[in-house]
Amino acid sequence: MASWSTVARHIRVPLGFVFAVLYFWLAKPTVLWMLLGAALVIPGLVLRALASGHVQKNEQLATSGPYAYTRNPLYLGSLILACGFALASRSWWVVLGIVGLFLVIYVPAKLGSGSAATCSIPSHHPYRRSLPTQHCIPSPKSRRKQRP
Repeated sequence: MASWSTVARHIRVPLGFVFAVLYFWLAKPTVLWMLLGAALVIPGLVLRALASGHVQKNEQLATSGPYAYTRNPLYLGSLILACGFALASRSWWVVLGIVGLFLVIYVPAKLGSGSAATCSIPSHHPYRRSLPTQHCIPSPKSRRKQRP
C-alpha cells in the first residue's frame, strides 16, 4: 500500500481544481481585498517563475537564483500565492480550506520527498546542509560559493 506522502503527491493537482471551484463559490472579494491579495500573488508568481527557470529536473541540482536562498522556492512561491488568494477571498472558509490542503497535501508530500534522482546527484547533500533546515524559509544570505 502506498504511503500518504505518495498519495498526496498524486492527488494534489486534482484537489486543487476541486478547491478552485469551492473558492469561487465561497469567496466574497472586493476590489480592495483583491488588490491586497494581488500584493502577495504577484511576488509568489514571480518567485515561482524565477525558480522554474533554474530547474533542470533529474539532471542537475538547482543551486542558483532562488535556490541559493531557499531549498524549495517553488513551494515558498505556492505558499505566498495561497496567502494572497486567501486574503483576496475575504472568507474564513477559504482560509481554513487552504490551511487544510497545506497540512494534508503539501506537508506530507514534502516530508515524504527525497526522490532518488535528487539524492543521487553528488552535490545534493552539501547543498542541503548549507541551507536552513526549514524547507521553505529563505536564508537572508546566499549559499552560493562567493568568488574571491
